[in-house]
Amino acid sequence: MYPKRSLIRRTTALAAAATAALVLAACGGKSDGAASVHAGGHEASASAAPSGPARGSGANNAADTAFAQGMIPHHRQAVEMASLAATRAESAQVKALADEIKKAQDPEIKTLSGWLASWGEQVPAAEGGGHSGHSMSGMMTGEEMDQLSKASGKAFDTAFLQLMVKHHEGAVAMAKTEQTGGAYQPAKDMAASIIGSQSAEITRMNGLLGRN
Repeated sequence: MYPKRSLIRRTTALAAAATAALVLAACGGKSDGAASVHAGGHEASASAAPSGPARGSGANNAADTAFAQGMIPHHRQAVEMASLAATRAESAQVKALADEIKKAQDPEIKTLSGWLASWGEQVPAAEGGGHSGHSMSGMMTGEEMDQLSKASGKAFDTAFLQLMVKHHEGAVAMAKTEQTGGAYQPAKDMAASIIGSQSAEITRMNGLLGRN
């Protein structure tokens, strides 16, 4: 009998030890799982942290929309003015400047149009002659554009530089308004770029006009 009891006790002890091991393993698994979830939560929070400011910088407001809708026709007119220089300007410096203006502003028109489309806002129609919105700061009237298109040689160079200085000054004013009231960071960055590049071109054009 004693050996049989001893065997039963031994079996019971082994069973209890096995059960305890399973319980500990299960507890350990839960603990690890909880730790993983907790860690995962921290990771999600950490990865979400940068997206907060990104979402904030991605928001746009009425000032951004006004900037994009105003700058598109403004740029289109500048490109139209610059396109005339290839066949009408006499000065190589004026031709070079006009080419630079086209290369800078054409891509910006596409970018501005893309922003408006993504915001669900209307993209200004490309009206013939680029005279739409000529009441905006620095924009040429239809009459001024007509006179420029008929000029050539030195007369064109002088008229082009005078009108483009005025045009650029208007763009700089619009860009400063965007920097003050806008919320969309890429638009504010473009505004800063416009202020820098066009202010430098104003100085350059005034130099060609002998104003400096």
